[in-house]
Parts: sequence; structure tokens; C-alpha cells
Amino acid sequence: MSLMSRFISIFCVLFLSLTSFLIFPNPTLAVGISENHLDSCPASPNCVVSQNGDEKHAIKPIPYHVDRDKAKETLLKVLTVVPRTEVVEQKDNYIHALSKSRIFKFTDDVEFYFPADENVIHVRSASRVGESDLGVNRRRIEQIRLAMQDLQV
Repeated sequence: MSLMSRFISIFCVLFLSLTSFLIFPNPTLAVGISENHLDSCPASPNCVVSQNGDEKHAIKPIPYHVDRDKAKETLLKVLTVVPRTEVVEQKDNYIHALSKSRIFKFTDDVEFYFPADENVIHVRSASRVGESDLGVNRRRIEQIRLAMQDLQV
């Protein structure tokens, strides 16, 4: 096999890998609260959710020990220092932010729901495209959880 043929073969494998894992949009994208729940995750592993998540998608909600308005205010402050993240929607019991990846600028939807009857913030973080996120959504939520804990919320 010539060097050029080998190069073309490697290029094709890499291209197909990237397109199958990164480029195809997630057809089940949904954001917001429905019947007091955040949307569930799609079958792909690039999503975490604290409400009704199966084993591979489940993540714990973020607890708080202050009043809900103070917890929401603190979370909004934390989100201002999360890299490449912008809050795009705020309601009394809900925050929706967009977070972009550093290199390819892929967008993830990051959602926070403050149920009236619990002292927790339910979370959902999901990639809009691709199959794998290499654990980015889970790590993002865990970093936000640690920041909230450090601020003694």
C-alpha cells in the first residue's frame, strides 16, 4: 500500500468517526419544564439529568440550604464564571444556559429547575449534536455543584 493510499484510508476513518460522533444533530432536543420535570435524556451518552434519569444519565440534584431566591441568585453568579456559558432564559423556577465547546463551538443546553416543594436544583445538561461528549456535561454540572457548595448555599 502506497503512502498516499494509507493517508487517504486514515483520513476517511477519521472523517467518518468525527461525523458519526460530533456532527449529526440530536433529534430529541427539548428544553424547559413539562409537568414539573426537566426533559429526559436521549439514548446517546452526551446528557445528564437529575430527574428520572436511567443509570448512565442520572446525576444528583444540587441541594441548597438557603431560600430559593438566594440559591437562584448564587447559581446565576456561578454561571457567569463557567467558561463560554451564557444564560439565555430565566423564570421564577427555571434557568436555561448555553455552553459552547472551546474548539469546535458545539452548543450544550444546561438547565436548572427549582421545584417549589424541594430544597434542590434539578439539572439537565445535554449536547445538541453528536453521540459522545467525553463526559463534559457531567463534569460541568459537578463543577457547578462544587462552586455552589463552596459558596455555602
